[in-house]
Amino acid sequence: MSSLQCLTFLFLFLLLLQNATSASPLPLRRRPVLNNSTPHSNFAKHPRRRVVFPVNQSSCDLFAGEWVRDETYPLYRAEECGRGMIDPGFDCQTYGRPDSDYLKFRWKPFNCDVPRFNGVKFLQEMRNKTVMFVGDSLGRNQWESLMCMISSSTPFIRTHLIHEDPLSTFKILDYNVKVSFYRAPYLVDIDKINGKTTLKLDEISVDASDAWRTADVLLFNTGHWWSHTGSLRGWERMETEGRYYSDMDRLVALRKGLKTWSSWVLRYINSPVTKVFFLSVSPTHYNPNEWTSRAKASTIAQGGKSCYGQTTPFSGTTYPTSSYVNQKKVIDEVVKEMNSHVLLMDISMLSALRIDGHPSIYSGDLNPSLKRFPDRSSDCSHWCLPGLPDTWNQLFYAALLF
Repeated sequence: MSSLQCLTFLFLFLLLLQNATSASPLPLRRRPVLNNSTPHSNFAKHPRRRVVFPVNQSSCDLFAGEWVRDETYPLYRAEECGRGMIDPGFDCQTYGRPDSDYLKFRWKPFNCDVPRFNGVKFLQEMRNKTVMFVGDSLGRNQWESLMCMISSSTPFIRTHLIHEDPLSTFKILDYNVKVSFYRAPYLVDIDKINGKTTLKLDEISVDASDAWRTADVLLFNTGHWWSHTGSLRGWERMETEGRYYSDMDRLVALRKGLKTWSSWVLRYINSPVTKVFFLSVSPTHYNPNEWTSRAKASTIAQGGKSCYGQTTPFSGTTYPTSSYVNQKKVIDEVVKEMNSHVLLMDISMLSALRIDGHPSIYSGDLNPSLKRFPDRSSDCSHWCLPGLPDTWNQLFYAALLF
């Protein structure tokens, strides 16, 4: 090949190379920008593996779905829990509940799968940390569920359980993990002032604040105690802005209390370091008219109010009505105003479908003589263990670690 031919070949090669590199590049798909203004935006802070999260995207809402039968359930048996873990009031199988089909249902979101609870993974991720539930007896219900889930899936670890008031703690010694429950039914302070039990809507006690600030993960709840009346009412008067009230609109009081709580969170909690969750209202099932047809409702004895005898979930994906809706609206609004400092665990609807999940008369706290009167003595507020709170904890596990 002559020198001229070589130069011509080199020139053509360089020309082709220039055209190739100057061509328009392949379009790059820009990662979608997540809207951090929703109360579920904390789900987006970590990359996901296999399971499609976060819940604030239309592709997956953990809390919209249906109950499906699953023969691998329940996640544990009551006897697998350590001694003293389950309150007698929640231990339905031990105290005579004759059916067990209610244990065979798994929550299935429409567009994704909830990872099955793995106690070892949970403890590895929470090593040297404190997880604290704060709230009323529904929070205790969930705390006891998580203790059982951990104990049954890691049976050979060393643990220590301390029951005190207001703070009880389950220590997993091999991982230096604490899973605690702090009893605070209203979240705000309640105290004796001039001999009267006073609900202080504008204050959180120093003791409570100091205890909560030791936690790395906080899960709050409140609701039921705000609507109690008569002998069940836990206070004699309310205090707000320096004035005392014998009573007030309970939703107004709830909002004031939650605003005090939200101000505490925004002031004291460093959200990138401490994760904060709020469990939405857990519904009750005292009114059979909510889930029965009109024809069946007409046969219910006047004054009857009970979930007794319910053995399967309500059929469908939505529940007709419930008294919790207005409380839920207040909680939703307050949490949303916090601009994603708190992740809302919106368990209200999926729980409303579980008309079969309550202890009813199968409670160790109930005098045996009262079991003959289920309309008057059934517990249709709390939940059996094993049972529904295990699902709350699976969703909590997914939100926290995936």
